[in-house]
Amino acid sequence: MKQVQRGFTLIELVMVIVILGVLAAVAIPKFVDLKSDAQLASMQGVAGAAASASAINYGGCSIASAASQPLKCKVVASCDSIKQALSGGVWPTGYSVTGTGSAVNGTSMTCTLALSGYTPSTPVTFEVIAAGNP
Repeated sequence: MKQVQRGFTLIELVMVIVILGVLAAVAIPKFVDLKSDAQLASMQGVAGAAASASAINYGGCSIASAASQPLKCKVVASCDSIKQALSGGVWPTGYSVTGTGSAVNGTSMTCTLALSGYTPSTPVTFEVIAAGNP
């Protein structure tokens, strides 16, 4: 009489558990630190939006002064004043921007972005072009 094998041997089950353990040990550290990666990406997105708003605002102010037409031109003379140049004047909650000094029309300033409760390993910076002031 022929005996039919049903199920797995103990060695096969132990090998599967060992392989799953190794895969978990390699994969878990990659997913544990997703929060800081997401916060850094968020900060870089806000910095990009602020730099883009600054450039668009400067272009609009340049056209407004050349054409002598009242266009939407916000005065940006410091890093903190870039907040009003964003569309709708809405600055994301929890973010602050710092920079030194003020600039005259057409010159750029380097600003540093901060998110409350998070400190990135390298600071997130962006350029702001001063606009709408003499």
